[in-house]
Amino acid sequence: MSWRASDRFGIVKPSVDAHVLGVTSIGAMLADLGTEVVYAPAEVCRACDHPEGRQESALIESWIRGERLTRLGFSYRLSAEDGADLFARLVRQLERGALFSDQGGPLRAVYFAGLPAACRLARERVPRVAAVFDGEELPQETLGKLGIRASGATGESARSLSYDSDRLAFGEQLVRRADYLSLPPLDHGGYAEFGGSRDGVVARLSHGAGAAALPLYRAHMGQYLSDREKAVRLFLGQVRELAASGQLDVLSIGTSQLSQSRFGEEWGDSANGGGVPLATPEELAATWSAARPMLVRSYAGTRDLVTMARMNEQTIHNAWHALSIWWFCQTDNRGPYPLRENLEQMAAALRYIASVGTPFEPNVPHHFAFRGADDATYVVSGYVAARFAKAVGIRCLIAQNMLNTPKYTWGVQDLAKSRALLRLLRELAGADFPVVLETRAGLDSLSVDPFRAKAQLAAVTALMDDIEPRNMDSPGIIHVVSWTEATRFADPAVIAESVQICRQSLSEYRALRRRGLIDDMTEDAEVEARTEELVTEARAVIRAIETSIRDPWTPAGLYRMFAAGFLPVPYLWECRAELPHAVDWHTRLLRGAVRLVDERGVPLTAAQRVEKAVGALRDAGGAG
Repeated sequence: MSWRASDRFGIVKPSVDAHVLGVTSIGAMLADLGTEVVYAPAEVCRACDHPEGRQESALIESWIRGERLTRLGFSYRLSAEDGADLFARLVRQLERGALFSDQGGPLRAVYFAGLPAACRLARERVPRVAAVFDGEELPQETLGKLGIRASGATGESARSLSYDSDRLAFGEQLVRRADYLSLPPLDHGGYAEFGGSRDGVVARLSHGAGAAALPLYRAHMGQYLSDREKAVRLFLGQVRELAASGQLDVLSIGTSQLSQSRFGEEWGDSANGGGVPLATPEELAATWSAARPMLVRSYAGTRDLVTMARMNEQTIHNAWHALSIWWFCQTDNRGPYPLRENLEQMAAALRYIASVGTPFEPNVPHHFAFRGADDATYVVSGYVAARFAKAVGIRCLIAQNMLNTPKYTWGVQDLAKSRALLRLLRELAGADFPVVLETRAGLDSLSVDPFRAKAQLAAVTALMDDIEPRNMDSPGIIHVVSWTEATRFADPAVIAESVQICRQSLSEYRALRRRGLIDDMTEDAEVEARTEELVTEARAVIRAIETSIRDPWTPAGLYRMFAAGFLPVPYLWECRAELPHAVDWHTRLLRGAVRLVDERGVPLTAAQRVEKAVGALRDAGGAG
């Protein structure tokens, strides 16, 4: 059903469902195109919990007629059965009230957004549904389902949307040919330390740059089984298989929950899961031996961080350490320490890492994005973590940059966010503090459909190359997210194929650019404008931190800046009572970017966000 200029789109969800980013992203996209979008107030959402009720149905009908809605979107991201059932009940009640246009009412179409299984059930049970949205659609696909032609978008929006759809088409063609499967093993050896105990990521990066053989490829592996000894045997066998494939430079050990929190203890019947349950230094050392000639790295753990860091150095010659600074503690319910103590532990671990000269990866910005932070906060948090690391003596920074986070982010916005972060980090860089870009796909960005997931992996690899398209040594490292990320554990064959997809994508995309067959994003006007905007906003926040917080690059300083709200996390679930200023913010997806907004949805200026955080700091007596 084609879209009319007079259409007004209403969005409603039951009150029990707190997952709103996907459906609000559709609303934001429509608003960008000039469509009137109306979000149901809380009382209407509550009425949708029981749409058959006399008062509830009257309230829903009054809202639809009063707002002159012609299209209605219903979102439910929890149980598939419950979501489809509730949607069917709502539509039946709308029919009883003669609210559809073929009954003389205002509604021309109704839509459903939910889990893939819920979407299938909604199609089966509700013949009236015009389209369903399971969250895997590109923006252009979303518009198509709504009956809006891409040409209806504004010039800039159309250009941004076509950038993403063109990359996906590139990925689909690559995967359909499948010639990546014939790629030989990587040729990243040839230097004296290769594969030995003195080998490291700096040596491999240096050799790769000299041989025009970057990026390095890293992947994550570790399967949980309740039989711990069987799980360890399986894992070591898989490590040997992956090493023999020759498709990987760096193995990241995906350890289990108890491996991270209670390494070396007797676990008994304690709940575990999430990865391979390694429990002894000998098992770590055996992993390193099985992995030759790959480099190996592992999680830092969630307690006794210095002890864990030292053990990783001694057993697996840790390629680099990764710490999450404000995270993996009570703030995200991933570790035992209160935030203040966690920051002290992080500082102690970083001092040890600095003393042995191993590189460090701040596993930070995407954790803010997971909790609703805006794009500028993503940039600022990455810069602050790097500045903190440099202050305690770290001598090489691995700058992880997770793209597609949230997955509704447009590619041009990802490029701007990445370039803004890199610009600030490289102002810290020097001969004694090199910065290496490590890119990866978003944690939940890949489809459950195998073909589409592989195409998305190829498409995001192209996006990685567009961050610095004139620099053939960038990215220095690709953290390869396996194409099965959304469905199952990645075994060695899946990981090897995923690396091959990335390698082929990078090679073909660069060849197309050289031939002028794709847009060169180096100086894209929209990306450049958004990059400058993010850099300006980030600098304003950083200046405010430096001028209002005494000793900001210390554990105490990092706590104060977080508690005051310099790093907004509106979706933080834990420690909200302790950190009220950190969560007292609103964000909204606008034209594929996450921005801080006021209660009316109007974007905040850099001055407004700084004023609010500085005021909270002053009220708490933490300034100076």
